[in-house]
Amino acid sequence: MALDTLDARLLELLATEPRIGVLETSRRLGVARGTAQARLDRLIRDGVIADLAPTVDPAALGYPVTAFLSLEIAQGAGRATVVAHLTSIPEVIEVHTITGSADLLVRMVARSNADLQRVIDAVVADPAVLRTSTVIALDTLLARRTGPLVRTAVG
Repeated sequence: MALDTLDARLLELLATEPRIGVLETSRRLGVARGTAQARLDRLIRDGVIADLAPTVDPAALGYPVTAFLSLEIAQGAGRATVVAHLTSIPEVIEVHTITGSADLLVRMVARSNADLQRVIDAVVADPAVLRTSTVIALDTLLARRTGPLVRTAVG
C-alpha cells in the first residue's frame, strides 16, 4: 500500500498520542473530521494499523526478564502443534518462523532468571522441541519503532 504525507502525519500523531480523538486529530492535521476518519479507517482496513490496543510493558507486570529462544523442532511433527503448545504458555509473547539452523524464534518473559528456567522447561515439555538455545536480553537499546519506516514508505 502506498502512503502519502497525510497518512504518515496521521500515523506519527497516533504513535505519539495514541489517546487522541478523531476530532482533535483532524484539527492537528488541518483536515476535515471525515477525512481523518476515512484515512484512519482505510489504514486499519488495509492492515497498516494492526492494533489499537495499548502497549503493555511486561516488566511493569512483574516480568522484567526478556529472553529469546531459538527452537529446533521435529520436522514431521509440524509447526502447528508446537505453536499451539507455545500459545498455552503465558510468558511466550512472540513466535516467529526463521531461517538458519533453528526453526522458530520465541520471545519470552519471566519474573527472574530462576523463573526463566521454569518457562524454558515448559517450552521443552513438548516432545517435538528437539533443541533450544537461549539468549537473555540485558537491556533494550532501541525499542520497537516504526516512525522512520513510515517516513521512508511515503510514496
